[in-house]
Amino acid sequence: MQANDDLHTLATFLRRLQWGLVALATCWLLWLLSPILAPFVLAALLGWLGDPLVDRIQSRGVPRNGAVIVVFSAMAAVTLLGLLLLLPLLQRQLVTLFSSLPNYRDWLVGVALPWLESRTGLELVEWLDPARLFTLVREHWEQAGGAASTVLGYVSRSGFALLGWVANLVLLPVLTFFFLRDWDIFIERLAALVPRDHAATVSRLARESSAVLGGFMRGQLLVMLILGVLYGIGLFAVGLDLGILIGVVGGLLTFVPYLGPTTVIVLGGIASMVQFGDWTHLLGVVAVWGIGQVIESYWLTPKLVGDRIGLHPMAVIFAVFAGGVLFGFLGLFLALPVAAVANVLLRYAHERYLDSPLYAGHLPPAAAPRAIDPAMDPAVDGTAGDRDDA
Repeated sequence: MQANDDLHTLATFLRRLQWGLVALATCWLLWLLSPILAPFVLAALLGWLGDPLVDRIQSRGVPRNGAVIVVFSAMAAVTLLGLLLLLPLLQRQLVTLFSSLPNYRDWLVGVALPWLESRTGLELVEWLDPARLFTLVREHWEQAGGAASTVLGYVSRSGFALLGWVANLVLLPVLTFFFLRDWDIFIERLAALVPRDHAATVSRLARESSAVLGGFMRGQLLVMLILGVLYGIGLFAVGLDLGILIGVVGGLLTFVPYLGPTTVIVLGGIASMVQFGDWTHLLGVVAVWGIGQVIESYWLTPKLVGDRIGLHPMAVIFAVFAGGVLFGFLGLFLALPVAAVANVLLRYAHERYLDSPLYAGHLPPAAAPRAIDPAMDPAVDGTAGDRDDA
């Protein structure tokens, strides 16, 4: 009997090791293919977001292809309208930024750095003196030549990268259409590959992940859009020439906790000091930032996003930076969706752990003491039952 148990334990360990190696090989393959996966992943996300609407239209008697054409046309029209409205504004803002760069350099050298020098005792302005920089380049000509070669190589690679971006933009609508049309077929084929004894569990986790991910992504996109418009209009109303650009950047960076608001207050404050140099406009920037924070904290995030992702802000920041380091732009884009799905899987693993012999020890699982979460225990907090009913 003991020998059979030992063989069963060894077989279980080998099976888990095999699946672990398969998972590692899959991650390694994704890492190798990450430069070309971006349009496929983005198209899959768009197809997943649009599939419920396609199914709803199809349920009213419209053929699948017709429903896909309707949804795809609506998504393309919204995207095109946004680009037509946003791109001319951003183009003018970038022209203003480049024409204002000498003013920012003069403010940095003439105001900001002397202020820092007077309080730190460090000689900062000297390092930005053009004559000193020219002398340093002349003294380290060989290193400068090597750096120039590196920069030229990067520029040449950037040309190929630009061609890749153009190819991805061309592929994106084509791939999105196919994902919208065949999404249900893909799901059925993936579901057919799941071992039958695990089908119920995988189906439950897939539904939970889809609900968490869908609610978070739709809500977060709305929050980013609303805050970008709010910050842009507010900073432009204060009088900043670059207000719209700063607002758009701040809205896009809102998905990283604290990064979007920090970008707005820092860049907006610098822009106000360079353009006006008084406290009145700086206080206007602070007022716009404060109004945006109040609206985000007390209305946008609770109503549109809530706690659907269920991750601590530090975990979100780590996920974004880890995704960027491992997979570049694709990792930045997928960091939060992957973190949301991973959180669902971790909750399931935590449930299994609490019911496992490893946690219970020699006691039966029902008699083993379990960790109590006050937020989920009706005996501790009567609001839990209300949440469940809701």
